[in-house]
Order: sequence, then C-alpha cells, then structure tokens
Amino acid sequence: MGRSRWGSVRKLPSGRYQARYRVDGAWRSAPTTFRTKGDADSFLAATRADLERGTWHDPTAGEITLADYSRRWLSDRPNLRPRTGELYDGLLRLHILPALGDRSLARLTTPLVRSWRADLIKAGRPGPSTIAKSYRLLHAICATAVEDSLIPKNPCTLKGAAVERPVERPTATIGQVYAIADAIEPRYRAMVLLATFCGLRLGELRALRRRHVDLTNRKVSVIEQYQQLSDGTLVLGPPKTDAGRRTVAIPDAVIADLESHLAAWCDPGPDALVFPGATGQPFRVATVQAVWRRALKAASIDTALRFHDLRHTGNTLAASTGASTKELMARMGHASPRAALIYQHATADRDAEIAARISAMINRQTTDGITQD
Repeated sequence: MGRSRWGSVRKLPSGRYQARYRVDGAWRSAPTTFRTKGDADSFLAATRADLERGTWHDPTAGEITLADYSRRWLSDRPNLRPRTGELYDGLLRLHILPALGDRSLARLTTPLVRSWRADLIKAGRPGPSTIAKSYRLLHAICATAVEDSLIPKNPCTLKGAAVERPVERPTATIGQVYAIADAIEPRYRAMVLLATFCGLRLGELRALRRRHVDLTNRKVSVIEQYQQLSDGTLVLGPPKTDAGRRTVAIPDAVIADLESHLAAWCDPGPDALVFPGATGQPFRVATVQAVWRRALKAASIDTALRFHDLRHTGNTLAASTGASTKELMARMGHASPRAALIYQHATADRDAEIAARISAMINRQTTDGITQD
C-alpha cells in the first residue's frame, strides 16, 4: 500500500484498488474502487488538482433526499406569492416526490430524470403543461443544490422539457362579447367589457377600486390583485411582475357602460370596489363561473369559452391593430415579449390585410410601367 500525508492507495482482497485522501483533516474514500493502481493514482491526482483549483466537490454532501431538500427549498422562499407557493407544493406532492422523493440529491441523474418525465407522459396525466411546470421546478431546486455545493451539476438537462405548449385558446368575436355582456347579470356587464377591451385579469378586476378608474382621461390603473387560494382565502398583493403594474387606455366605446356601472353597483369613495360581490366584498371565482356559464347558455355561445379567454380575445384584437411588441407588452402587463409575439403571430386577419397591401403595391408598380421577368 502506497501512502503519503495526503492520499493513499491500497489493494483490496478482491484485487481492485481503493483510493483515499484527506480533506480538512478527515480521510475520505473515492466513490468507487479501481481496476488498476494507475487508475486509483489518476483519481487522486485529479482530486488534488480540483482541491488546488477550488473546484473540488464533496461527494457526500448530496446525501440529503430530494424530499427533505425540497421542503427546505420552499421554506427558504418566504416571499413566494401565495398561489405560487400552493402551485409548487402541489407539483412536488403530486408529480415529483412520489417517484423521486426518496432519492438523495447525489443519486439524481439525467437518465433518472428522463425516465421520470417519460413515465408522466406515458401515464397521460397530468397534462403536458403541468409536466413542463414540474420539470422546471425540479430544475430550479437542483440548480439551488448546485449553488449550495451539494451536487456538482444539475441533472435536469433535457432539451425542450421545460417548454410549455398550451393548446390555443378560443377567442370571441366582438359581437359575441356583447352578446355575453347583454346576457350576463347586470352587475357583471362592465366587467366583461373591461376584461376584453382592456385585457384585465380576473384577479385584477377583483381588486379594482374607484380611484383606479379615470373616466375623464379614459384610463384604468392596475395596481394590485386579489389571489384566491385553494381554501378560499383571498390574498391582496401586487401583480406578479413589475410589468403587471400598468395603466391601460379605455376604449371610448366602453366608457358609457363603465359610467352606468359605477353609478348602479359601486359605493361612493375612492376605495370602493368597482366590482363588489353581492355582499359588498370581493367576488368569488365560483360566483363568476356560475353567472358566466348561464350567460354563455343564454347567448348560445360554446361553453368551452372561459372568462379568461376574454383577455385573450382583447389581446388578439390589440395585436390586429398593428400594435408593436412593446406596446402589446405594456397593455397586457407582460415582462417578456413571448406572449406579445404569440398574439402578433396569431392574427390571421391582420396578415391577410398585409398581403392585400403588398398586392396593391405590386399593382401600382406594374401599372406604372415596371415589367416583370
């Protein structure tokens, strides 16, 4: 057996070689044995080089299980938005930890992650969007483990696994929007119009107050929103991103409906809710869903249309006007151009208009005497 003050190699009864080295005064064994003494010596040399470069990783650091570490990971993020915390907890509990929770971080490998994801896809549930969210969460947890020097690299390296490809949601025509507004209970009429033509989310509408609506200057300010947790608790807070805090111009065609709504359904005072529930408190999601379904039925509109699709409709209409990506981002309250680009690419009518204009240009050029090959 060769031995130095720092490392040693010895031959085992099996004929294989064991390498040991000392860090911070404690002896450690290589994670595997070696076929030859030369292989063991090479391991020691590489380990010594890593220590000198400051890139050495303690192979025993990642022995904590994913279940234990993920709980710590969540508790170390007290500023998570309530709904986000609920989402992460559900993804872990239902889709990640049942298969991977007992594994130590050190034993999470790319093939294991690939197999876990493939099993979710084969099972047919959850849907593709939830699988992508689960993968992104696992990637984030493992990225923190790398930062904490518990594992040397992130095992979540599957190309495309984090990308969500949600099914394209339906949009309503302007006529259908007004048919729903006419059919829905009167106290929700203006909410349907504001959700569509100003692109406000349900939580933003729920938190809207008189002081946020400036009819004189035709503007509505989005400052906060109410999130409804799974137990029914309402939590008031700012929009998800800084871009969510925005001021949106109100189309003139909607002003009269808003004026009538404020007079009929909104209490006086700057802090009065613009869209209070029947009890004067912020409305509940279940209440809106119920009146929404009744309105769709009364207006003979496909029940697959969701309230949130009104925002989708309004954003598509805004894109069809020729609004730039930055303009759409500002109106929609998005920090990333991704969604704005989707709406720009989804406007087939606008594309047809562009084609017609190109055709007109061609016609003008050819009639002016320019010949074609």
